[in-house]
Amino acid sequence: MTTPRVHIATDHAGMELSAHLVSHLAAKGYEVVDHGPKEYDALDDYPSFCINAGVAVVADQEAGVHALGIVLGGSGNGEQIAANKVKGVRAALAWNLSTAKLAREHNDANVVAVGGRQHSVEEATELIEAFLQEPFSNDERHVRRIGKIAVYETTGEIVE
Repeated sequence: MTTPRVHIATDHAGMELSAHLVSHLAAKGYEVVDHGPKEYDALDDYPSFCINAGVAVVADQEAGVHALGIVLGGSGNGEQIAANKVKGVRAALAWNLSTAKLAREHNDANVVAVGGRQHSVEEATELIEAFLQEPFSNDERHVRRIGKIAVYETTGEIVE
């Protein structure tokens, strides 16, 4: 599997972690695209940053580019919610190694959310790396379940 392009976005609470991840991941060979913000503002409105990162992940994937996203905040909750509003995004909040890996392995999540105030920089980096490195299992039951979510997302039909 090729190294994915990584789209990253944050709010003010995740800026230190974001800056660390941009340089850390680039040093590991990832192409990192930073969707902002560019400067600290305690009153920033993170949804646009996270939505832009999600849009970029989906656009890359639709173009055949292996891409994943990272959205960061104080808790990661609002950022995950914002990213999940983008059609085609499956954003998962990771708070330990198991949730980071299972988000990819079982749910083929294409965006991970992490709370910068919930983890040390080292812990958060470990979660992000686990997410980025874990492949989707392609297990039939997971493919089927993701397909049902996609049907609802595109048509509004709930498939039993």
